[in-house]
Amino acid sequence: MRRQQGMPLDERYVPYLQMAGLYHLARLNDRWFRLDEPLVSAFVERWRPETHTFHMPFGECTITLQDVAYQLGLAVDGRYVSDCLTDFHMYIEGGRPAWVWFEELLGVIPPPSQVQKFTVNCTWFQETFGECPEGADEETVQRFACAYIMMLLGTQLFADKFGNRIHIRWLPCVAS
Repeated sequence: MRRQQGMPLDERYVPYLQMAGLYHLARLNDRWFRLDEPLVSAFVERWRPETHTFHMPFGECTITLQDVAYQLGLAVDGRYVSDCLTDFHMYIEGGRPAWVWFEELLGVIPPPSQVQKFTVNCTWFQETFGECPEGADEETVQRFACAYIMMLLGTQLFADKFGNRIHIRWLPCVAS
């Protein structure tokens, strides 16, 4: 899990984060999350992807979904997030361009220089949605909250290996 940078938590996003079940994660990011980089590095070195375990000096161990839920305070009930992938593919296969959907939800399309296939540079999200304007109407607040949720999903829970791009497959999660 990476710490999200560049998009402060605006109190006006809280109802949307609560509906998405991500408010605990946003609070961790905003106030309490301190990354112990040497510890994370040590775990990365001991991770064995072929067995999904950590090889420690005292034996093998793994992290369960319940461990993550307990540590982050996230609910593990309700609709599962991997459903987004299926919905995303069905949406594209249905003939509707994904970028049209992106614009409907966020109100803007990133310039081609910020897009690679179906991913968008994090810097574009940070520059475009970094701070919600004071006195913004509810539709604008909702769009900024959607962008914030996309950043949470794309940088903290399901980051790419470089941590600098967000896949638009998370649109179904943001839309619901």
